Amino acid sequence: MLSEPRSGRLAAWGNALLAGLVSPDDAVLAMVGDDAVHRVEGLPGESGPVGLTLAMGRLRSLGVTGLRVALPAPGHPLGLSGPPEFNARALDAEEAVVGFGAPYGLVPEVYEAGPDGDIHVEVVWHCLPVREAPPADVPSLGEAERELAEALREATEVLSRLDVAASGPVAEAALDAYRARAERGRELLAPGYPPRAVRVLELAQRVGLLISLAYENGHGGAVSASEMAARGQALRPVERTARRAQVAAYNSSVEERERGAGR
Repeated sequence: MLSEPRSGRLAAWGNALLAGLVSPDDAVLAMVGDDAVHRVEGLPGESGPVGLTLAMGRLRSLGVTGLRVALPAPGHPLGLSGPPEFNARALDAEEAVVGFGAPYGLVPEVYEAGPDGDIHVEVVWHCLPVREAPPADVPSLGEAERELAEALREATEVLSRLDVAASGPVAEAALDAYRARAERGRELLAPGYPPRAVRVLELAQRVGLLISLAYENGHGGAVSASEMAARGQALRPVERTARRAQVAAYNSSVEERERGAGR
């Protein structure tokens, strides 16, 4: 939850590109982020992998007018609409991008290459057919914001009740990274997204930070197996809420456009 999903970057900046709000160069630079290179394979009309600029142009020519995000987990096909093959690959990757306007989706496969100390990441997005249907379990921005506010209170109470350690250098580094990111809130999403989406995404990341600290920063007072299980049971619904909110934020650009077209 602390790291921005690659599907989020691709969908957000892809939507800005498709709407004509950013240049192809700026969009691709943001999509790739800290990775070395991204390619797309399996695109109709292309015989092999292509770069993101060509891929986005091809998707546009195929009828894709927007991009949604899916962040599925076992038992929770969040943002998916089928078919089973696409859902299975997305679940394995724990993320995917689903086209709006034409039935195509993208699932990332991540490769690391290079010697120790000089590792670089390459990503291949596999283009697959998707079912044109409403995505599973995605709330509206308003619903997500209300659920997150409650989830944040619950997460704080759970961590306090279970005496989870939230101090020390690891926790402080995570908190510093979050604060730095929060100060750059305008960079959380691409141009064209409503301010509420930025607010929801930022809050979702804050909840995700608390969850990550709970799982990664020592055992605190939960020393027995039963207490560890209780922590996981208490935090899983909060984590689910944060993932749903992330997807709602990334998908809000397409959802607003869809609502406008239906008026």
